[in-house]
Amino acid sequence: MDDPEIPMFPLGMVVFPYQVVGLCVFESRYHHMLSDIESVQRFGTCLIARGSDVGGRDERTATGTLLQILGAQSLPNGQTLLMVEGLECFKVSRWLEDAPYPRAIVRERCCDEVSIDPILLKSTESAVRALRALQSELFADQCMKSNCEMDTDPWVRSWQLCSMTPMSTLDQFKVLSLSDPNDRLRLVAEICCERYGDYERMLAVDTTPSPLD
Repeated sequence: MDDPEIPMFPLGMVVFPYQVVGLCVFESRYHHMLSDIESVQRFGTCLIARGSDVGGRDERTATGTLLQILGAQSLPNGQTLLMVEGLECFKVSRWLEDAPYPRAIVRERCCDEVSIDPILLKSTESAVRALRALQSELFADQCMKSNCEMDTDPWVRSWQLCSMTPMSTLDQFKVLSLSDPNDRLRLVAEICCERYGDYERMLAVDTTPSPLD
């Protein structure tokens, strides 16, 4: 079976599988895309490595996530608000011409068929929750609740921990790019330890930091 062609909506952010995010569509090319996918309600996204997510002429990464539209709301100003959920990650085999919007030939990225270490999963979750709790002391209005409900499926739960962890966009892409779920959990735990130290130093000097991009 040939690799499928899918419409793409490159972003300056990473969306993980099982993560729900809101998007705003205001360019005519992406309104055209929404019209074309009305029956399937799915499109892909990937991180923009260099350039802008407006107007094209950007450099894009080759690892992305298939998104499912959960809801859409048209605004009086012509923009459309979307609520989307990540389904699965993929690799871009080849980019096609942006006519009229980005399109790519993609193949499913098969993650390593290994069991998720339950001890590693539990310790990483503890690290994520501890970091979220400390983050709430600095960014009370911007931090999701650290006690949010988690899925019982270890696979889904591991991806949820990725989306819950406050980290840079580059680190998000590194996490998404790993094929071994246990390697992803280890990297998330390392990021939590580094970020926890950063937040402790911020609290110690009693400054008002800028929010994480």
